[in-house]
Amino acid sequence: MSQMGKHIDKLVADSVHGHAFSSPEAVRVARHVTWVGFWWNAVLGVAKVVGGVFGRSNALIADGIHSFSDFLSDIIVLVMVGISRRKPDAKYQYGHGKYETFATLLLSVVLLIVAVGIFCDGLHNVIAASRGEVLPRPGYIALILCLLSLAVKEWLYRYTRRAGERINSTAVVANAWHHRSDAFSSVATLFGVAGAMFLGDKGRLLDPMAAMIVAVVIVVVSVKMALPAIKELLEIALPADVEVRIRMAIISTPGVKAFHNLRTRRNGSSVIVETHIKVDPYISVITAHDIATAVEKNIAAVFDKDTSIVTTHIEPYEGEMIAEDGSCGEKPKK
Repeated sequence: MSQMGKHIDKLVADSVHGHAFSSPEAVRVARHVTWVGFWWNAVLGVAKVVGGVFGRSNALIADGIHSFSDFLSDIIVLVMVGISRRKPDAKYQYGHGKYETFATLLLSVVLLIVAVGIFCDGLHNVIAASRGEVLPRPGYIALILCLLSLAVKEWLYRYTRRAGERINSTAVVANAWHHRSDAFSSVATLFGVAGAMFLGDKGRLLDPMAAMIVAVVIVVVSVKMALPAIKELLEIALPADVEVRIRMAIISTPGVKAFHNLRTRRNGSSVIVETHIKVDPYISVITAHDIATAVEKNIAAVFDKDTSIVTTHIEPYEGEMIAEDGSCGEKPKK
């Protein structure tokens, strides 16, 4: 293993104990774990296709093609994660976080396409078997490769997901689930190969039937990944419990009388918060500015300071009704 690889592995291990990542470190971690998956997918894809040909297993060949599909997801992650962690510029003033969201959505679509392919292939084999077609008996090399693929893909899933969660990267976590989908496919292939080898002609139906069940599971996973990405692209507000913490951070800041117009949204791994705060109308501009700065720091403390964009607008408090959470409405009419 290279020195860079050892350094990245140490970062991943340290993150388990709560160590924070800076953006450059997060990019290195994401790229490293993705390259690991990339090369393992290459090895497994070639091995399963070749093993399926010589082992007389169409299911293993299909599983190998599935592994090759992971190349697309790995490339997306490698490209998009680097872009999403770039600093804001004149064109992307809120940063490039939406690239990561878009990558997550693309990965979910890839998963969905793969799932449909697996289901259709399984259905085709079931129909063929029902018409009297006998599938060939696989060789032991197919069984061995199924077990190897299952072990490697499960390890890649756990390794990649742990890294993605620690660096707060939805795209890396999504790619981890792509590894898990390949593991599910390997489970179906394992049952099919084992059934075809040891249960006779009727047992060979286990392969397409299991593949169809796994395809449904993958569809559910892809939808669960796609929905948050779609909501983020549609600028859906942060969850209610997170907004409660933000409200508490605002109203607990000394000098804040009330607040309103709280707006929240995600931008990839970053969060964007905008709010209007009410202060004593007779304090100096400098004091009001200091209060606003304190509010921004308190809100940023709710999240990782490197992944939050907070904007406050100062207004004079003029006797508006204040709710229990510190928010206020229109000022009273005279």
